[in-house]
This record gives sequence, C-alpha cells and structure tokens, in this order.
Amino acid sequence: MLARVLVAIAATALSFAAAGAQAQDRSQDRYPNRPIRLLVPFPPGGPADVMGRLIAQRLSMTLGQVIVENRPGAGGTLAGKAVATAEPDGYTLLLGGAGALAIGPTLYPNSGLDPRVSFVPVAMISSTPYVMVGANNAPGTVAEFLAYARANPGKLTFGVPNGAPPHMLAEMFKARTGTDVLVVPYRGASTLITDMIAGRIHAGFETTSVMLGHISEGKTRALGLLRETRLPELADLPTMRESGIDMVASSWINIVAPIATPSAIVERLRSEIVAGMRSPDMADRLKMLASEAKFLSQQEMAAFIADEYVRIGAIMRAAGAKAD
Repeated sequence: MLARVLVAIAATALSFAAAGAQAQDRSQDRYPNRPIRLLVPFPPGGPADVMGRLIAQRLSMTLGQVIVENRPGAGGTLAGKAVATAEPDGYTLLLGGAGALAIGPTLYPNSGLDPRVSFVPVAMISSTPYVMVGANNAPGTVAEFLAYARANPGKLTFGVPNGAPPHMLAEMFKARTGTDVLVVPYRGASTLITDMIAGRIHAGFETTSVMLGHISEGKTRALGLLRETRLPELADLPTMRESGIDMVASSWINIVAPIATPSAIVERLRSEIVAGMRSPDMADRLKMLASEAKFLSQQEMAAFIADEYVRIGAIMRAAGAKAD
C-alpha cells in the first residue's frame, strides 16, 4: 500500500514538473508578450543613452515595445544590480559597457557585481571612438594643454561622468603625462558638457557620438582623437599618438541579461538585435555618430567582457581612483 502511495506521489510530482516545463516552453514561445525594459546605467544625453535609444527604437519595430529606463548611480552598478537580480525571463536587460561592466564594479567592490558571472551576453552593439575635447577658453591643442598643465599644476580641470569610461581616461592621461589636472566628477555627460560649453570645465573625454555636433558648431574644441587612425569626419584632428600620448580607446556598448535567462530567449533577442544593426537605416545612423557596429559571437563577447573587466580594473586601481 505504502509503495503504491509513493509511486502515485512521484508520478504526480513528475506530471507537475512536466506541466511546469511545458508552461515555460509555451511562455518562451510567446516571448515577448509584454514590454521589455532596457536599463541604461547613466542619465539621458550621454553616449550610452544615445545608443540605447537607437537600439530600443529599432527593436520596438520588430520585437515589441522596448522601454528605455535610465538608472544612474554608483558608476552604473545600481542598474547592473537591478538587472542581475531581476527575473531571468528576458524582460529586463542591461545596456552594458565599460562603465557598468568594468569601471563601476571596480570603484564599488561591495556592489556584488562580477560581469563574468552576473550576466549572460546577448549581443554586442557598437564601438565609438573617444575624443579629447576642450572649452573654448582653454588651451587649444594637446601640446598647449600639456604645457599649461605643467606650468600651472592643479589649475586645469577634467570633467568626467563619475565611474564612466571618461573617468578612467582622465586618470590615464594624468598618469601617462605626469600632469596635475583636477578631476571633477559629474552624475552624467550632459551636465558636464553644459559646463564645458560655458567655460566652467576646461577639458574632458567623450565619444564622437556625443561631441561631433558640439564640435562642428564651435561650442567646444576637439584636441585629440583616441584612435589608431584619423576619422574622415574630423580629418584635421590628430590622434593622441600623433600628439605624443599613447592613448587609444573606444566606447563599446552591448546588451546583457540576467545569468539564468533561457537560451531560446537570448537567441531571439540576439537575432533581432543583429538584424537591426545590419539594417541600412541603422548603418546610416551609426555613420552619423562615427560609430561602428560590432558582431561578436556570444563566446567572443563573454571573453571580451572578462578581459576588459580585468584590464580596466587594473588601470583604475593603479591610478588610485576612488568612488565620489
């Protein structure tokens, strides 16, 4: 009798498990059936926000409504933590980059985020070069900036979004030139650019996607390009290496999901994102920003994120960068 009861219980448990698995499969088949949230770890107006809204707009045309939610704070780790601890169902995604996946976790080690184990890679989006920019009341070339900084220690300022890649670049510039430039942290790129245009901040590092318009309108000046070669859009602008400083950097943007997100959902997202990035209209938009689409496999993307986490973390620690 007892044996028959145990068999019945086991059979019931198996049927519930099978039903649950079938329900999950059906749920994945219907994915998505409600809006998807794409968390951007910095305020509106910065390079991550620009790229996030472009990809959200594209996905909303083919996949369903994708809502951009700006979640700034703690060097991107607030957004990162929110996504890492979200239900792994494909409805909460993170717009990742060096800030949220390397610099932030280094500056805020108690955040509990390790991009190598907290997320599953979905798709790489783009790579955009950085440019050193200056206010119109500041030295107009890299050489002049260096000369003034060395003659007047602590007088020049770099504006940086705290915990974002420009923060790392400012520290790298100081370390490689031996100059004393005051680093002033901001919550996001838009406010520091406003201050730079007004002449309250002397210089900084931002992406071409954010700065090309301001440079072409004469609101700020381009000092040096952090790229191996010059850009057609800024043909007269020398690279930092041409100016004697070994600095090459780009803003890489990707999308990641919570670590346990089902592979079928990840693949659906990935295929739609890659198709969107290959479309002619998106290619035209990227060209206007001097950005380049990137098509890494998931394995390549995971290795890239892990390498950047280690590399950038070492740079930040060597510079003695602290969270503000």
